[in-house]
Amino acid sequence: MFRIQLFVFFLYVWPFSARSEDGSRLWLRYDPVSDVVAQRRTVQVNQKHETALLAQHELNTYWRGTSIQLNVDQKEAKLKEGYRISFSAGAIRVTAARPVGLLYAAYHLLRLQETVGEIDPLPIEEIPSYDIRILNHWDNLDGSIERGYAGRSLWKWTELPDKISPRYTEYARANASIGINATVLNNVNASPYILNTAYLEKVRALADIFRPYGIRVYLSVNFSSPVILDGLKDADPSRLEVQDWWKKKVKEVYKLVPDFGGFLVKANSEGQPGPQDYGRTHAEGANMLADALKPFGGIVMWRAFVYSPTSEDRAKQAYLEFVPLDKAFRDNVIVQIKNGPIDFQPREPFNPLFGAMQHTSQMVEFQITQEYLGFSNHLAYLAPLFKETLDSDTYGRGAGSTVAKVTDGTWHPKRVSAIAAVANIGEDRNWTGHDFAQANWYAFGRLAWRHELSSEQIAEEWIKLTFHTDETFIRSTKEIMMPSREAVVNYMMPLGLHHIFAFDHHYGPEPWGDRKGGRADWMPWYYHNADSIGIGFNRTDTGSDAAGQYHAPIAEIYGDRTLCPENLLLWFHHVPWDYRMRSGRTLWEELCEHYDRGVKQTRRFQESWDRLEHHVDQPRFLAVQSKLKIQAKDAMWWKDACLLYFQTFCKKPIPFHIERPIHALDDLKKIKLQLTHHN
Repeated sequence: MFRIQLFVFFLYVWPFSARSEDGSRLWLRYDPVSDVVAQRRTVQVNQKHETALLAQHELNTYWRGTSIQLNVDQKEAKLKEGYRISFSAGAIRVTAARPVGLLYAAYHLLRLQETVGEIDPLPIEEIPSYDIRILNHWDNLDGSIERGYAGRSLWKWTELPDKISPRYTEYARANASIGINATVLNNVNASPYILNTAYLEKVRALADIFRPYGIRVYLSVNFSSPVILDGLKDADPSRLEVQDWWKKKVKEVYKLVPDFGGFLVKANSEGQPGPQDYGRTHAEGANMLADALKPFGGIVMWRAFVYSPTSEDRAKQAYLEFVPLDKAFRDNVIVQIKNGPIDFQPREPFNPLFGAMQHTSQMVEFQITQEYLGFSNHLAYLAPLFKETLDSDTYGRGAGSTVAKVTDGTWHPKRVSAIAAVANIGEDRNWTGHDFAQANWYAFGRLAWRHELSSEQIAEEWIKLTFHTDETFIRSTKEIMMPSREAVVNYMMPLGLHHIFAFDHHYGPEPWGDRKGGRADWMPWYYHNADSIGIGFNRTDTGSDAAGQYHAPIAEIYGDRTLCPENLLLWFHHVPWDYRMRSGRTLWEELCEHYDRGVKQTRRFQESWDRLEHHVDQPRFLAVQSKLKIQAKDAMWWKDACLLYFQTFCKKPIPFHIERPIHALDDLKKIKLQLTHHN
């Protein structure tokens, strides 16, 4: 077999230069080749499809290696959107079944060129793990973004379709470079007006820009759109008038956007309208939309994020509502399930719906935007979180039934597979508010393309592409990134604690939860259950029995305090303060250790980054340094707030070797932030 080293000889690797950068180029910091290099090799393609020509253009502009032949061969249908890269007669040959496969292969080659790392022998064959690899934008028509921390929306609805921002093409190119092939333009708390003809014309303008990059557009829709837009008396999915309204609307959409992907729906959740308003099931609502989309090849992504004010444990509600509907959904419906059973917490067990719905296509939904992980102020590399879920074994069809296999088409090979994540992208010049938050966008794309990749491998790729290939810098930066998510868990919600953040905006600690006007299951005390005996939510068979929603042996492991992983202990158990942990410390002492460890980790991140000043351009170095200062202060805020508050229940001293609190509990309770990061 041939190795890439056969053509690495032709590469000229530019020396590191600490030129000023604003982060806007993301991981696509390629320099155009010189005329001398361009004349030394050729890039040929066997067809004139706009996407194939785009692949040729990217390689013509940036490739510094040997000649390349790009070929679309429809007989290679098994490759789907993937590609094969081989070496023959002194040139590279790229084969794909579809033009977009050539584009993905072009970015693969450019990634190799820029990273110059250890790679597999040729030929390389890559087939994406998921058919649909989609970003969910929570962008509103007024330009705001719900849970958005990088400025306002990229989509300038008031300017479209007449004025086109160059960032639309930059956005499409960035996504294509990591294999993302779909986007939902608007918030799941959807305005019906996105389906107005005037807005659909704007959607068409974006779809036309994204199409050459292989990206299809989807829309979130409000279930009451027929009532609000055209005055129908209701939106009951069983009524022919409602069904006909959606069929006509879908036909209008496809006339404007022939490759439109379909609808994302949040229904009967957090006040959003849905089929249950008319005594119908989620399946009946989803199927009505699916039937309207079916003739055009569209799909419905129906979110399973549902909970209502009941006495039932919130962690159980999605399972209780959806499992009875397992055989009821059309084959072009995919149930979109959050990675955990609550709501994108820094750590959750995998959602028990994965593995429970044997006959329904399922897709995992992650959150790239850091709603519960310090917004864009905190450095939290999320690939380990994504991998933790994807690699979890549901035991739904015996051992090896990982969440990845449940969702990637292994279980349902004849249906479309999909994976989604809530975007962290805004109009900030660096796109994500924090330069290191770009790594989470990158990591989602790479895992959606190939979920077998490791978190460390993805981190190293991103560092090399976004900064440079200096080994000292790579090693030190990985030492910041790899433990960063665990550090956030430590200083926010260790040992399975969850949902103890401030009301409404979710920034900062508020375990006392004394805000007025909220439901019980919006309040931190509902989840931590701290009292004089102990702390944690009893989800065993003596409590809510949420552990019982998992398959054996997971149910038994989660349900047994002595077997439960300690990083989920307080998720499933109410544990006495004096309970002896595996470290030999009491639960209270262990809690103190974790909070203190998180603070110390953030300080080490600061120190490590400061040592890298001469390895990074000054604007990005200072921007990250400033964010790390905020994170270190916030970590101390979290530590003091949680330990001082929980101490009022356990009545135990903080161990002497733990850093003393610098705040007073009464002062911390007075902090009432007014943030405007979401609508």
